[in-house]
Amino acid sequence: MATVILVRHGRTTANATGVLAGRLPGVKLDETGQGQATRAAERLRTVPLAAIVSSPLERCRQTAKAIMGAQHGPLTISSDRAITECDYGDWQGRPLKDLAKEKLWATVQAQPSAATFPGGESLGAMQARAVAAVRRHDAAVESQHGAGGVWVAVSHGDIIKSILADALGMHLDLFQRINVDPASISIVRYTSSRPYVLATNTHAGDLGWLAPRPKAGSKGSAKGRARKNADAAVGGGAGPASATS
Repeated sequence: MATVILVRHGRTTANATGVLAGRLPGVKLDETGQGQATRAAERLRTVPLAAIVSSPLERCRQTAKAIMGAQHGPLTISSDRAITECDYGDWQGRPLKDLAKEKLWATVQAQPSAATFPGGESLGAMQARAVAAVRRHDAAVESQHGAGGVWVAVSHGDIIKSILADALGMHLDLFQRINVDPASISIVRYTSSRPYVLATNTHAGDLGWLAPRPKAGSKGSAKGRARKNADAAVGGGAGPASATS
């Protein structure tokens, strides 16, 4: 059961001025965004990451580099276009206040599954490629690092919202109910039974409990233990061990 930490890039110059950046080149973190990325990296310092996968866009690469720089061991960043920003087509680069006057805006808000951006992609296609990519990377991390492997995907707001909606079993039409702020951290653990959403849109708090811990010995078959670990705890369970235990 590998765990993916979903990190949105820090605030950008486009975010600050209310422009839909999309895939425009040269959109970088502003001073606030740089600070946000640094704080997210500090939160992740206590978690030995197995991998960092980033959208190829510069704002995500900058955020990923901050995370990599806070890690104690050698780590590289791999890029995956499948988790890059939605292709907003003709909407790209336009002020949000103007886009809110477009007829399509209401569809994006109320029925995202029916929305296709002019000259771009549909939100349904965006979700499909992003979810498939995250599940693929997650399976690879578990295969290489075991069930305790933890990795980071640095991506964009709508991408992360769509991944969380899938993990929560929500229809895409409900994904606008999820909020994902710049440099926020959300956490999903995929199992053979179902995904578990461990956190959404967090800005503070210890993440040391995510660090894999050696088992002092266990009883039962590996298959049996995996089955138990994949089941939901009736009543809510005892929660994770503390970082200092």
